[in-house]
Amino acid sequence: MKEYLEEKNLTEAEAIRFPLSIKECLIGDHKFYRKVGYVVFPIVMQNTLTNVVSLLDNVMVGQVGTLPMSAVAIVNQLIFVFYLCIFGALAGAGIFTTQYFGKGDYEGVRQTIRYKLVVGGALCLGAIALFLMAGSFFINLYIAGDTTPADRAATLSFAKQYLSVMLIGLAPFTLTQVYAGTLREGGQPVLPMAAGMISMAVNFVFNLLLIFGYFGFPKLGVVGAAVATVISRFVEFLIVVIFSHVKKKEYFSGVYRHFRIPKEMFPRFLSKSMPLLLNETLWSLGQAALLQSYSVRGIEVVAAQNICHTISMLFNEAFISLGSATAILVGQELGANRLVNARRTAWRMSSLSIFVCVIMGTILFLLAPLLPDIYNTEEGIRALACSFIRVVAVCMPINAYANAAYFTLRAGGRTLITVIFDSGFTWLISVPAAFILAHFTTIPVLPLYAAVLLLDLFKDILGFVFMKRGGWVKNIVAGSS
Repeated sequence: MKEYLEEKNLTEAEAIRFPLSIKECLIGDHKFYRKVGYVVFPIVMQNTLTNVVSLLDNVMVGQVGTLPMSAVAIVNQLIFVFYLCIFGALAGAGIFTTQYFGKGDYEGVRQTIRYKLVVGGALCLGAIALFLMAGSFFINLYIAGDTTPADRAATLSFAKQYLSVMLIGLAPFTLTQVYAGTLREGGQPVLPMAAGMISMAVNFVFNLLLIFGYFGFPKLGVVGAAVATVISRFVEFLIVVIFSHVKKKEYFSGVYRHFRIPKEMFPRFLSKSMPLLLNETLWSLGQAALLQSYSVRGIEVVAAQNICHTISMLFNEAFISLGSATAILVGQELGANRLVNARRTAWRMSSLSIFVCVIMGTILFLLAPLLPDIYNTEEGIRALACSFIRVVAVCMPINAYANAAYFTLRAGGRTLITVIFDSGFTWLISVPAAFILAHFTTIPVLPLYAAVLLLDLFKDILGFVFMKRGGWVKNIVAGSS
C-alpha cells in the first residue's frame, strides 16, 4: 500500500523514469498471478468454447463437402472483418471504461456504454447494407481463377445462402459485445463466460439438428449451420442483457432512462474510437487480403487455411486472452493513477504471454499431424493444413509479444500509435510481401505463408521500442466524470 501511495504522487514523466528491475518486470508475486487468473480464466474459457464450437461447425459442414466448407470459410472471413470493426469501435470507449472503473466513476462508465450503443448500432446497419449490396462481389474475390465453372457456381451459391442467414445475427452480436465488453473492462468476466458457454451449447445442438436433419428437423446443410449460429447469438444476447440489468445495477441502471452523452465527452470518446475502428478495419481487411493472396495457389489452399485457422485459434486463445487481460489490468492501474505499477504490470503480462505461448506452441506443433484428420476432406488438403499449423505454432511466441505490446499501448489511449503498429505494419509490410510472392514468383504456398508470418519479428522490435519509451503511461480520466 505504501508503494502505491508513493507511486500515485509521481508525474507521468517521473513514472516513466522510475527504475524497474528485470526480475520485477519478468516475474510477479502470487497476488499478481491470482488477479491475472481471475480476469483471464473466464475469458479463456469463453473464447476457447467459442473456438471449439467453431471447430465443430467446420467439421460438421466439412462432412457435407469441401466446397460447402470453403464457402463457409469465405463468408466467415468477410464477417470477421465486421466483428473486428465492432471490437475496434467499442474498444476506443472501452479504454475510458477501464480507467473509469479504476477511478470508481460509474457515471463515466454509463456514458461509455451509451456511446458504444450508438456507434455499434450505426456500424451494424452499415455492414448489413454493404453485404446485401456487394456480398457476391466480395465472395468472388476468394474463388481462385483456375476454379472450374461448376465449382465456382456451387461455392458462390453455398456462400450466398450462408451469408443471407448470418446477417440476421449481426445485431444481437453487436449488442452482446457492448454489454460483455463493459463487464470485462470492469473485471467482471464471469457473466459473459456463462452466457458464452450456454450459447455455444445451443449452437452445437442446433448444428447437429439442422445441418444433418436429425430427429425430424430439416436437413439444411450450410444454411442449417448459419441458423444455428444466429439462434445462439440471440440466446447469448438475452442472457447477458437481462442479467446485467439485474445483477450489475450499479452501472447499468439508468443507461437508457437518461440516454445522453455530454457534448464534451463525445469528441473524447470519438478521438480514441476512430483510430481503433480504422485499425481493426484495416487489419481485418489486411487479413482478408493475405488470404486472397494465398488463394491464388488454388481453392484447396482456402480449405486448408480454414482448417489451420480454426484449429490454431484454439491455441492462439492463450495470448489473445492474455492480451485482453493486459488492457484491463494496465488500464485500471492507469485510471487509479498507479502509473509505475501500470508499467510493471505491462512488462509482466508480456513475459507471461511469451512463456505461455512457448508451451502452447510446442503442444500445437506436436499435435499438428493429428488434428486435421477430424475433417472429411482430401488427404492433400489435410497435409497442407498440418504444415500451415506447424508454421503458426513456431510463430506463436512472436505473435504473443506483439499482441501484448498492442494492448499495452491501447490501454494508455495511444490509439494513433496502435494504428501504425498494427494495421500500418500489416499493409506496409505483410500484405505487399504476400502479394509480390504470390503473384510474381512461383514459390510454393507454404514457404510463402511462413515468410509472411516471420515478418512479425520486426513488429516485435517496434512494439518493444514503443513500450520502452513509455508514451502510453497516461491517466486519461483524471479530473473527468
